[in-house]
Amino acid sequence: MLDLCALPPLDAEPAKNSIHAVNLVTIPLSHFLPPSLPSPPLQFNGDQGLELPLIRHGDPGALVLADGSVHQGFSFGANVPVAGEVVFNTGMVGYPEALTDPSYRGQILVLTYPMVGNYGVPAEDALDEHGLPLFFESSKIQVAGLIVASYSADHSHWNSAKSLGKWLQEHNVPALYGIDTRALTKKIRETGAILGKIDFKAEKATGKAGKGAQVALEFMDPNKTNLVAQVSTKAVKVYGKGKSPRIVAFDCGMKFNIIRYFVKYHDVQFTVVPFDYDLKANPAKLEWEGIFISNGPGDPTMCEATIETLKWVMNLEHPKPIFGICLGNQLLALAAGAKTFKMKYGNRGMNQPCVDMRTTKCYITAQNHGYAVDSDGLPHDWKTFFLNANDFSNEGIIHVSKPFFSVQFHPEACGGPTDTAFLFETFINLVRGSPHQLSLLDPCLYQRFKYKKVLLVGSGGLSIGQAGEFDYSGSQAIKALKEEGIEVILINPNVATVQTSKSLGKASPDKVYFLPIRPEVVLEIIKKEKPDGIMVNVGGQTALNVGIKLWESGDLQKHNVRVMGTPISTIIATEDREIFSEKLREIDETLALSFPATSMEEAKEAANKIGYPVLIRAAYALGGLGSGFAEDEAELVALAEKAFASSSQILIDQDLRGWKVRKRWREGGREGGEFLLVYDVHVCSVSTFA
Repeated sequence: MLDLCALPPLDAEPAKNSIHAVNLVTIPLSHFLPPSLPSPPLQFNGDQGLELPLIRHGDPGALVLADGSVHQGFSFGANVPVAGEVVFNTGMVGYPEALTDPSYRGQILVLTYPMVGNYGVPAEDALDEHGLPLFFESSKIQVAGLIVASYSADHSHWNSAKSLGKWLQEHNVPALYGIDTRALTKKIRETGAILGKIDFKAEKATGKAGKGAQVALEFMDPNKTNLVAQVSTKAVKVYGKGKSPRIVAFDCGMKFNIIRYFVKYHDVQFTVVPFDYDLKANPAKLEWEGIFISNGPGDPTMCEATIETLKWVMNLEHPKPIFGICLGNQLLALAAGAKTFKMKYGNRGMNQPCVDMRTTKCYITAQNHGYAVDSDGLPHDWKTFFLNANDFSNEGIIHVSKPFFSVQFHPEACGGPTDTAFLFETFINLVRGSPHQLSLLDPCLYQRFKYKKVLLVGSGGLSIGQAGEFDYSGSQAIKALKEEGIEVILINPNVATVQTSKSLGKASPDKVYFLPIRPEVVLEIIKKEKPDGIMVNVGGQTALNVGIKLWESGDLQKHNVRVMGTPISTIIATEDREIFSEKLREIDETLALSFPATSMEEAKEAANKIGYPVLIRAAYALGGLGSGFAEDEAELVALAEKAFASSSQILIDQDLRGWKVRKRWREGGREGGEFLLVYDVHVCSVSTFA
């Protein structure tokens, strides 16, 4: 009989191929329970199947946040209470590197990836040729504590030497599992980084504190202390001695992989000095051709000595190259006269997109920082070098004429992508005498207007079941806008639609006007609701026509209403067949003969140019209204009169019957000597016409 309670504790090293420390199992129970064992109560989890009841190991503990919320979990690290700033990291792998990153000093780290510990921890005594730990970013665990959803004590990896739990215990670092890290991350994203503490329950029998626990533990903000002073080296160290060029590196909490990049891949003499080393006085008599400023934890304004040294270096008569990473970016900005600020929850992970303002190329980067540079406060001779494509925060600065630059992310990323490792070569080339070349774009190109209230124009009065694609696209637009926290006002007289429903919860519009979709009606709603944006590209022809009228009359501009999505100029270019044809000719597309006409005489003239039979179509009309084929002039006149009744412009097109039909995306012409009829594939919206 299988004893579910006889599993070994989490802090025990597992035997090879053993299975224990089950947190949540979704494989059939028959694999675990013989028929003679009474079945425990089961729980159905959607399409995941039946779940084994949660089996918990480790002493109970809790993450207590400064807002009063308590998140219960179980210990798999050291049972010692700690306090710090609670932050999250979105990386899927790389916890040995993350936990030893000095930039996490004083922080309780929440890992968003649901399962942690499955590949264990590599050997700590494995060193590289420079005497640095081969698999870690510093010589100790730097986080104050660790929070995960599901912990796997049964580790399996060719490089694994011990379990994550044992490693944490050896370094006296607490850790909890069994906590809803998804909910915790959402809380941090909404409220910002928050102070917290990991605490363990006291023994009820005696009223005394349990092992390693304390009765009272106060919240502590690590950013109010000089964390850099805690993690910086205390002595000058030289790597790659005798090589050239010679770089002096200010250690503000430097990751070991940065040293490896400089010495191993760029063959330089890399001299690491304490963060507060006075380079002007230079007591160690160092010789150098370039300056590097490393990453590090906490508030950059705490590093006054480093900032003063950088100011001195930047004002040398013959400036020498400077390169900074992460905290180094902030310190260089402060030395230049700019300001920094604390971010809401920071950027920590391996997938932050950063735009190079020289080329507009976007790179995926690894980051770990809670402070950022205020780009608006940069002096006139400094520019934004990289820009975060998610939150548009500063990701790097560069001097317009001197060889000074820095980035907020980690080009040496360990773990994470190394797509920007070329920046090390850029710096070394500057040190070796390459000219400083700079050509940047304005970051304003990437700034988005933040909408608060949007008016969405629906498809108008349609029959039930007609034009369902507009109802669908409009509903999806409302849902997307609501997810961005934007108030949505809808005008649509058709009650038989999904988008007008109030039963969709957060996907329903905030207010619905069941009124005719006409320019004057929409204008009155604009005057009343005062939206800062309008969407006309998901309501079909009626909405497009209204948008064009309001734009051409200047009413949208007068009331400061921005057109979201497809610009009006593009809508006009795609709706006006003459303009559309000209645009296609600009890109050398072959077109069937077609001419617009605004009078009967123009229609006859166009038909004679093309030759009968011809197709007559009304422009700006719903569903081909007023269309038909004319075999001669008499039929042309009859059809044209009907078309002019619904539109001020009609189109006379070449008869395409008999052409070979193909679906393409705005392609046309001949193929193998045959004429091709090619038509656009629309998806509920006007596509942008370039």
